[in-house]
Amino acid sequence: MLLVGCGTTSQDISTNGTNHPAQTSPPPEIARFAIGDTVIVNFSGLPSGDPLVASLHQEPIKDDGTISLPYIDSVVAAGKTAGELQTEIHDLYVPKYYFNLTVTVSSGDRVYYVGGEIKGEGRNLYVDGTTLTKAIQSAGGLTDFANHHNIKLIRAATGQVITVDYDAALQSPAEDPPVYPNDQINVSKRLW
Repeated sequence: MLLVGCGTTSQDISTNGTNHPAQTSPPPEIARFAIGDTVIVNFSGLPSGDPLVASLHQEPIKDDGTISLPYIDSVVAAGKTAGELQTEIHDLYVPKYYFNLTVTVSSGDRVYYVGGEIKGEGRNLYVDGTTLTKAIQSAGGLTDFANHHNIKLIRAATGQVITVDYDAALQSPAEDPPVYPNDQINVSKRLW
């Protein structure tokens, strides 16, 4: 007997009812680096003559998910948090190259995307605490032709599709899902 399963790459979740997107999307996703994100690595705590002193390494993550650093070449950054990458880089340098080294990793600007029936569609700078309604309002709001009841939020990290009723989200914070870096918001045109 042959059993066949079906897998999907995305889910369509509605905010109506008991399945709230804020509960289905764990916060750790917001801090993970993705291909194209800029990684900033600051090295400190070294003697003044060392080439890494006052060295600020800034690089976008390449298509293979890596960044390149002096002495240690490529390090996989995609999929890691700043803290995980910081620890890994530190451990690659200490004690092999240095006995005393402080490594600080941060990200460059993070963005999300808003498109469709929005007055100011395009890239927007991500700020912690951004929700779907805040993202739409910061993009100039909905056009007169926007479908308020069928807004799609597409999670960059998982491909999950969340359907949101904008009017309900304005009335209830539980219906207003968080937006994370690289997420996409698409507002369709109403039919009538």
